[in-house]
Amino acid sequence: MQITSPAFKENARTALADPQLQKALVHVRSGFIDKRVKAMDALPEFDALRDSARAIKDHTLTHLDLYLERYEEKVREAGGVVHWAETADDARSVVLEICRAAGARTVTKGKSMITEEIGLNDFLEKEGVRPVETDLGEYIIQLRGEHPSHIIAPAVHVTRDQVEADFRREHDHLRPDRDLSEPEALLGEARRVLRAEYFSADVGITGANFLVAETGSSVIVTNEGNGDLTQILPRVHVVIASIEKVVPTLEDMSQILRLLARSATGQDMSVYTTVSTGPRRPDDPDGPEEYHVILLDNGRSSMLGTEFQDMLRCIRCGACMNHCPVYHAVGGHAYGWVYPGPMGAVLTPSLAGIDKSGHLPNASTFCGRCEAVCPMHIPLPKMMRHWREREFARGLNPATQRYGLRAWALFARHPRLYRLATSLALPALSFFTARRPRFRYLPLAGGWTRNRDLPAPPSRTFMQQWREREAEKQGAHA
Repeated sequence: MQITSPAFKENARTALADPQLQKALVHVRSGFIDKRVKAMDALPEFDALRDSARAIKDHTLTHLDLYLERYEEKVREAGGVVHWAETADDARSVVLEICRAAGARTVTKGKSMITEEIGLNDFLEKEGVRPVETDLGEYIIQLRGEHPSHIIAPAVHVTRDQVEADFRREHDHLRPDRDLSEPEALLGEARRVLRAEYFSADVGITGANFLVAETGSSVIVTNEGNGDLTQILPRVHVVIASIEKVVPTLEDMSQILRLLARSATGQDMSVYTTVSTGPRRPDDPDGPEEYHVILLDNGRSSMLGTEFQDMLRCIRCGACMNHCPVYHAVGGHAYGWVYPGPMGAVLTPSLAGIDKSGHLPNASTFCGRCEAVCPMHIPLPKMMRHWREREFARGLNPATQRYGLRAWALFARHPRLYRLATSLALPALSFFTARRPRFRYLPLAGGWTRNRDLPAPPSRTFMQQWREREAEKQGAHA
């Protein structure tokens, strides 16, 4: 997937002016927040589970090498094969090798942000292998030639009318008079098309919400049956997961699982929680003949031991973006890569580089809602500040911003100079706002005043007001 994060400002302006997108984004605010609150309130031990889940992931990350080795050992014991991929290129090459060995011309795919991260679909198509997304949201955006705009609701930016138009354009068998005005009709149409794909695919590819070191199992959490059909019907099942997905035991997984759906969609549990361990055994009624797991690093190991290690606790619930006012305004595509919202503002610079994504840590009001709702207690605002500091240290932010901060630092280090400057500036500014205490335009502040008024400062500084108040008190006691 081509990264367009450097054009975040332009992307955001386009998103703000898109009436269809703004109409669709209403569902993010109405469809997730209230449901999460109800689900959380119904579970008295929710906060205790958050503390426990954080401890589990912190322990795992501290001993990540040991748990990954244990996981590989258990996968092999179950008859599976583990492939280690340091980069996206490595992961794509392994997938292609597996597909060619299986003689695959079509692969079905469950929803996977990792496959988006490595650009797997475009790669397979260029190599003559046709990928078919089977998650309804992913299928819709595949028809549209787009990428997900949300990590759990990939087509949240699309309206029902747009989906109907896409189906009528891409599904040649649809009669013009067929009624697709209800969501159920659209779902039935997608089911009809995808069912044939399940039986024709030679390889099924899924991601993983968890990898369990104790058993060598991969776990996916879905609200559709597509994940199961993608795993058990093709001859070959390929799991692609990043290395931080591993947890020590099934008990650890079950604890974190109680947080995942409640934080993501407000459900107690997702409809399907599927645990897969190796290929089909002789007495199994179904399942794949081959089971492969691709463990992807792609920059994660470089985050270990740094101020960004906490980001590796993320369980991809989407709660941070569901509550983010910036995401509510511009949607996911404006962020320009796979991971949008606050988690993307931290993860994208970590994986793609701050030089390509410097706008993202700045695309935040720092209201703190993302950290407050994160089930894994990830300090997202603090890590965004770290990225801002690195951006400034490398001179990647605008020159006016750098010089402005240096000027501010000069005044802040010299209190007398600061008091002199403010005592002269405030009366001058107040002269221009006597009739209307707001600026519609101010030099060097055009980025703010272009879209909103800037409140004018008071005519006297805080220190001046403080001295006046102290003098009044002393006069009253005299």
